[in-house]
Amino acid sequence: MIRIVLADDHALFRAGLKRLIEAEEDMQVVGEAGDGRQAVALCAEHKPDVAVLDFAMPDMDGLEAAKQIIADNKKARVLIITMYDNEEYAIRFLQAGASGYIVKETSPEELPAALRKVASGKVYITPAIMERIALRHHQFQKDNPVSLLSDRELQVLLKLARGRTTSEISDDLSLSISTVKTYKSRIFEKLGLRNVSDLTRFAIRYSLIDRL
Repeated sequence: MIRIVLADDHALFRAGLKRLIEAEEDMQVVGEAGDGRQAVALCAEHKPDVAVLDFAMPDMDGLEAAKQIIADNKKARVLIITMYDNEEYAIRFLQAGASGYIVKETSPEELPAALRKVASGKVYITPAIMERIALRHHQFQKDNPVSLLSDRELQVLLKLARGRTTSEISDDLSLSISTVKTYKSRIFEKLGLRNVSDLTRFAIRYSLIDRL
């Protein structure tokens, strides 16, 4: 039996995932979380075979949650399920130790297949994203400016692009306001941006957030 902790801040979507997973005879959801911090706690408590995490969650996002879950248990397997069809995100999660990355638009049959592969110790990435990752390794391309950012800078950029204030980001990421301001300045400098409007346009251009 593959034991799973499921984390997504949208209760209706989470319920649908649970029904899909538990329709499989060899799978069981042992815990559900509405944010990243709850997911970390549930994984520490239940020690599931796989943690299924959304990327954009309140309190602690999927990237930080994945890092914490893996730091707490080196054998932990993490599968990211997200709306973001972006190879840069997939690479960041794999570098953080995640074992899989699939998008929410995928067919229902893909999730059980991904869970079985990840639970067996292998890596699963949505094929279209895997192709783009491979392309990056085999073709000369101009450097993607997103790669200039650290994981934390990318997190701050995403929150700024979604309209979060410095104070709100400070609370979200458990950072001081001055530290958030420092990250913000570094982001603007690295990417040649002047203000948050520029930053939002940048995030849309590189498919880091949905077009508003």
